[in-house]
Amino acid sequence: MHLDVHDLREFYYRSTLGRAAQKVIRDELVRLWPEAKGQTVAGFGFAVPLLRPYLGDARRVIGLMPGPQGVMPWPAGEPNVSVLCEDTLWPLATGSVDKLVLLHGLETSERPLALLDECWRVLGPGGRAVFVVPNRTGLWSRSDRTPFGYGRPYSLGQLEALLRSVGLIPVKTLSTLYQPPSARPLWRRLAKTMESAGQHLPVFAAGGVLMVQATKQVPQPKRPGLTEAVKRPLSVLEGMGGPVVKPV
Repeated sequence: MHLDVHDLREFYYRSTLGRAAQKVIRDELVRLWPEAKGQTVAGFGFAVPLLRPYLGDARRVIGLMPGPQGVMPWPAGEPNVSVLCEDTLWPLATGSVDKLVLLHGLETSERPLALLDECWRVLGPGGRAVFVVPNRTGLWSRSDRTPFGYGRPYSLGQLEALLRSVGLIPVKTLSTLYQPPSARPLWRRLAKTMESAGQHLPVFAAGGVLMVQATKQVPQPKRPGLTEAVKRPLSVLEGMGGPVVKPV
């Protein structure tokens, strides 16, 4: 179930811990995507804190917010670019997005495969998507004091397998948010040092979140199950006679 937009806004824009998490994840995204000049950039879930660096040079920036979560106007003081939508029905043309990022979108969706199908649909040729999810083995997924403690956490293998199943091929993976999910002054002072040290940990993917960049596979692989409309449906009532009338 998606989190409430008011709670997410309070965390990312009003709390010290949330602003720190926002900066760490956004900095990693900018390293992956230094610019988006003339491109269409979209975010789903509560990805708008990560989209600000692209407002200046992107052709278009769109913040997609799921209906159960709710929507808020964004960015503050500028023309609104956020829109309320269904998980699996986005108001975007097929193949229209160059860069797509999901934050608090995949792990809280009740239909993750259908959501990923929608991601595949809107990505254009050569388009890239970054999925930010709670790390199953990290500290942040074990605390309900942050949004990363809700929904379905993933291991790296689980996330990569899920993406491949819908035709989104991982091309780069990383882990970040090594600082503990605590607002105590001591941990806040050590946060920058811990983030730097975390990049050199011998155990990969030890951070609080996983970030996987994927590209679109064409054609999309077929999954087991009913994939097309039945051309000649069974007529279950064919051959049944009319009601039997007994003589009086």
